[in-house]
Amino acid sequence: MKKMIGFVALCVAAGMLIMLFLVNRFLGLILIVLLVLIGYSFFCCD
Repeated sequence: MKKMIGFVALCVAAGMLIMLFLVNRFLGLILIVLLVLIGYSFFCCD
């Protein structure tokens, strides 16, 4: 569980860093939705 929490914290930090350089909020929203769907498929699906 500690490794999972660490991985999530690292991904949140990377996402914040990416959003720091993006000026278009719509592009950021699309990126967030895409990454959430990828993360869901990796961790929750067989």
